[in-house]
Amino acid sequence: MSDLPLVVELTILFLAAFLGFEVISKVPTMLHTPLMSGANFIHGIVIVGAILVLGTADDTFTKVVGFAAMVLATANVVGGWFVTDRMLGMFKRRPEPRDEEKRT
Repeated sequence: MSDLPLVVELTILFLAAFLGFEVISKVPTMLHTPLMSGANFIHGIVIVGAILVLGTADDTFTKVVGFAAMVLATANVVGGWFVTDRMLGMFKRRPEPRDEEKRT
């Protein structure tokens, strides 16, 4: 695994979580959805990492964790795609009504 002691790894984890929370909390509400939907697409990197882990997995625990990471990251990528698609659909112009529809 890693040569770093568990305390150092947990410190890095908590600092990263704190920094992420602080950065996201400063984002205006209007930009939050586009930012998060874009960030969900980054989970494609997690999918590639999970595939690499599953390819070299020797024990059952590693296979289960790799599979769970792959499933969750895939759900996040798909969800990010749907949110982004719906959000971009809000900016599309609606078709102009035809002459017959304008009269009614």
